[in-house]
Formats: sequence, C-alpha cells, structure tokens
Amino acid sequence: MSEQSVESVVREFWRLMATNDFHAVKSVLAPEFIMEWPQSKERIRGPERFCQMNAEYPTTSRWEFRVNQLVASGESVVTQVSLTDGTQSAEPVSFFTVRACKITRLVEYWPEPFAPAENRRHLVELMT
Repeated sequence: MSEQSVESVVREFWRLMATNDFHAVKSVLAPEFIMEWPQSKERIRGPERFCQMNAEYPTTSRWEFRVNQLVASGESVVTQVSLTDGTQSAEPVSFFTVRACKITRLVEYWPEPFAPAENRRHLVELMT
C-alpha cells in the first residue's frame, strides 16, 4: 500500500468524523480495530464500540475537526488535529496503523493546555 493511499485512508477518517455521523467512520476501520488512550489506560476494541463512544460523547454542538499536520510513512500516519464543539476544544496527536486500506490501530494522546512558565518568559513569545 502506498504512502499516498495510507494518507488518504486517514484523511477520510477525519472527513467522516467531521460529518458527526460517527457510525459512518466504520467504513475505514478494520474489524480488528483497536484504539488506545495511554494517558487514561483505556482501550476500545472494535469499530462498533469506537463509533458508539463517539456518538455518546457529551457535546453542546456539532464537532468540528481541522487537520493541522499529517505525516505518513509506510503503514503509519500521525496527525495533529484541532477539534471543538464550540465549548470544548482539544489538540490530540493520533498515531494510526493502516493495513489493506483499513485502520487497524489508533493510539491517541490528549495533551492538556497549561500556562507558560515565568522562568522562560524572556525567551518566548505567546502564540494566539
């Protein structure tokens, strides 16, 4: 599978997520799909549970997704995405494994924003 097609599978994943029809995402997930959140030590097995979890997640509005960066190499794709429902927002970093045009594994890190340290204030500029 070429890097181009591996990349297109992950772009389609994010496109489908942006429709907010989370069960449609199953079309790019392998039957043996596994998603892991190392920070909370949670694992979801199977496309159905993954899609149900997203459909049941509390929200105030429709989710919006913006792919800020995507890097593909072999069967691996890494994305950094901005997402928001207008109230909640996050910047997850996601590691995908794609085989036979389906996502078999997704490992996501959800970093929490934090205030800049005072001891480096003279060295940095704040981003908006």
